[in-house]
Amino acid sequence: MNFYQGVGAFFSDSFLLLHIMQYLSPVLLLFLANIFMTLAWYGHLKLNQMGVSTNWSTIAVILFSWGIAFVEYCFQVPANKMGFIGNGG
Repeated sequence: MNFYQGVGAFFSDSFLLLHIMQYLSPVLLLFLANIFMTLAWYGHLKLNQMGVSTNWSTIAVILFSWGIAFVEYCFQVPANKMGFIGNGG
């Protein structure tokens, strides 16, 4: 195998990996967002059940809830954008 064949094989493998990741990245990010929101929701209920959040002020509950939503959106929004652009919009 000469140098150019090796370079061509490298670029074709890289292109294949990039093509696979174009479709796999949104799925993985949405999967992470879903896992995070499931754990956050059940954790939020568990905090209430254990009595940890029963004495929180309304502002504290709002900030806690928005903090959970922010982290989930950090996974979900890029995934939706990549899926929309990568799959023909």
